[in-house]
Amino acid sequence: LMNAAVAQGVEPAQIAQHCDSTTLCFSKGLGAPAGAVLAGNREFITKAWQVRKLLGGGMRQAGVLAAAAHLGLQHAEATLRRDHDNARHFAEGIQVLDSPLFSVNLAAVETNIVMINVRGAWPSPAELCDRLRAVTEEEVAETGQAASVLLLPWSAHTVRAVWHRDVSDRDTEIAKSKMEFVFRKCQE
Repeated sequence: LMNAAVAQGVEPAQIAQHCDSTTLCFSKGLGAPAGAVLAGNREFITKAWQVRKLLGGGMRQAGVLAAAAHLGLQHAEATLRRDHDNARHFAEGIQVLDSPLFSVNLAAVETNIVMINVRGAWPSPAELCDRLRAVTEEEVAETGQAASVLLLPWSAHTVRAVWHRDVSDRDTEIAKSKMEFVFRKCQE
């Protein structure tokens, strides 16, 4: 919800008004250690409350977590905007490679998520992710750095990359460099 609101330049309420219910996780892009909220009509929330109690859910002394969530909400727009900008920068770096092995649809990069399309049978999304995660002596000798980039094989032809508040501008540059290195090695 927060990523969509920031990307569209609207208040979250403008999006949520079209929903019967919504949830917001404070530990994702907002950086709180834990916590989420659930919103909906009175009947829905009453039922959710009953189910939570049946499953043993509940916390005491949750004010500290609420304070962290509040802080995350106060800085959400700037934090998420930076995540979106870094994701876009990474996607543009892949686009510049003009690789026959993988590509990105820049028009689809609207938030902090980049979907990388893997072309052909090799490398597979899993193999591409393995190569991005692995650090070799050759990489250190050639690039002067050891970088392990963690991406997720999403489907048979797609890899998913997600930015969050702990991924800096510098981390994004390192990930782009690693992608370029892996691309060169896959072509050899």
